[in-house]
Amino acid sequence: MNTFIRSSKHHKLYLLSTIWTLGLLFLGSIVHATGSSLACPDWPTCYGTMFPEMTGGIFWEHLHRLVAGGLVLLFIVATWIGWNAKTTRPAVRTWSCIGIFLLLIQSVFGGLTVILKLPDAISTTHLALAFLFLSLVTVLTAVTSPTRDPPPIQQASKLSIVNKLGISSAILIFFQSVLGAIVRHTGAGLVCPDVPLCLGQWIPPLETVSVVTHFTHRLLGIIVLIFLVVLAYRTLGLGKIPSVRSLALTAAGLGIFQVILGFLSVYSLLAVIPVSLHTLIAATLLCCTVYLSTLTWTAKTRMNQID
Repeated sequence: MNTFIRSSKHHKLYLLSTIWTLGLLFLGSIVHATGSSLACPDWPTCYGTMFPEMTGGIFWEHLHRLVAGGLVLLFIVATWIGWNAKTTRPAVRTWSCIGIFLLLIQSVFGGLTVILKLPDAISTTHLALAFLFLSLVTVLTAVTSPTRDPPPIQQASKLSIVNKLGISSAILIFFQSVLGAIVRHTGAGLVCPDVPLCLGQWIPPLETVSVVTHFTHRLLGIIVLIFLVVLAYRTLGLGKIPSVRSLALTAAGLGIFQVILGFLSVYSLLAVIPVSLHTLIAATLLCCTVYLSTLTWTAKTRMNQID
């Protein structure tokens, strides 16, 4: 009974860490969109104190730091609570330790963005590490969730296709998000001020790095949406795995909304709300596809064991 309780807490703490990470990414996007990234010119303190006056940009920047610190503590607790929990997946311990390491490196890069005054490479790496950690904690949430009966053997081929599509979609979403960070941090967000055209053309003159980056981000966004729609369609036949179908349909719907948010971000001249939501939806899409990929992977594994 004690082992069961510890295992249950383990899963719930990983789930809370996943949700916390989504909130942190959303908050980080608000920090950048409001121009608050250097509101606190020092790190880890803010104007020499851990308790600055929470006004203006300082509110957003220091709140972001506090929430980030809370995530580190929460994930360490999740790792500690589940360390001795009964599990058939010993790798959970290893990946939990890797997650702690990622969070610490992420914190260092957060400090470097302030100390070095927002260099593009450091800022982009900061976001990429955040999305890597989000992927890792999503996998941990999925593998520590209560196990379900494997789907019928005759669904093996469908399950394999869905798994491959899910993994491909997750990889595309990750690189699309990193590319979006490059667009944002290099100031290329408005180099194409019109949508759906770019500089009045479907294929703009690709003569500058900023135009190439922005246009590639748009093009990759459409490719991601196509993958998500195909993924959702492929899951319709998996009647015995409703959670997978729900995740795929949710991802497809969010993918459409994400494209609309991309258009609104340009139309609104990078207003805070659409830009920040754009980052949040990208992170949520990564969660959906990573979770789906993990579920289908573990289902395939159980089917192979039974076979």
